[in-house]
Amino acid sequence: MSNGSSNSSNLDFKGRVAIVTGAGGGLGRQHALALAARGAKVVVNDLGGARDGSGGSVSAAQAVVDEIKAAGGEAIANGASVTDFEAVQAMVKQAVDAWGRVDILVNNAGILRDKSFAKMDLADFRLVVDVHLMGAVNCTKAVWALMNEQKYGRIVMTTSSSGLYGNFGQSNYGAAKLALVGLMQTLSIEGAKNDIRVNCLAPTAATRMTEDLFPKEMLEAFRPEAVVPAMLVLAAQDAPNRTILCAGAGTFEAAHITLTQGAWLGIEADTPEQLAARLSEVTDREGEAVPQSGAAQGANEVAKGMANARRG
Repeated sequence: MSNGSSNSSNLDFKGRVAIVTGAGGGLGRQHALALAARGAKVVVNDLGGARDGSGGSVSAAQAVVDEIKAAGGEAIANGASVTDFEAVQAMVKQAVDAWGRVDILVNNAGILRDKSFAKMDLADFRLVVDVHLMGAVNCTKAVWALMNEQKYGRIVMTTSSSGLYGNFGQSNYGAAKLALVGLMQTLSIEGAKNDIRVNCLAPTAATRMTEDLFPKEMLEAFRPEAVVPAMLVLAAQDAPNRTILCAGAGTFEAAHITLTQGAWLGIEADTPEQLAARLSEVTDREGEAVPQSGAAQGANEVAKGMANARRG
């Protein structure tokens, strides 16, 4: 059901070239299908492994390519592991050789190795960080110079409510997912001058990776297709920059990392005691702001310090 008119022209991807990682199934498959349906040429990347990252086959990616082609779209399959930078570079070259450019990168590939932190093997922690964080870094690095040169790029990082807010048994996944927000914060600043916009998508979707987390009656509501509109908006020509969009079951929200006004306490022998006593004032969210860069914290601290010095 739609409410009012909408201008869909900026969600037209004709002439655009997109790479979607982890696109052999689930959310990535829906992203690839949607971009292709709106005119994008798509590199469908998927290692084709199990959800814990083991194994590999290009058949999952090829099946999605076949689906896109059957619907009249253009796509090519790629089986690179996002953890292999040379293979990722070759994937980008494959896109450029075929279509001359790369406009959109959707970093969607991921794996799960869920366990409570007490029981988690460090190898499982490292691997999840390697796939989610370094995988996105590898793919982004491989397109970064190209996007700067063509003065256009749209990059979507897949974060998670587990990273933004925590989730039992997912310390490795959550750490990697919030790290992607930190990566987005800086890349969105560095890419702005050449119209490279970098955003994060936090999906709630019932896919192979999350199927165990949902009761059966919720699986339909949380189908991955419901997340796709947020990806399309973040990858579009009129995309925002430095936005964290959350999406699931037809609802869309935004997440923000904010800075409170805080309180100036000085540097005295009893400052620790003062901070303990006034912690509720420091954490009070009245007047909080979303900083435009990390420098905002220091600027707020200097301003409060100088104001207090003038009063003194």
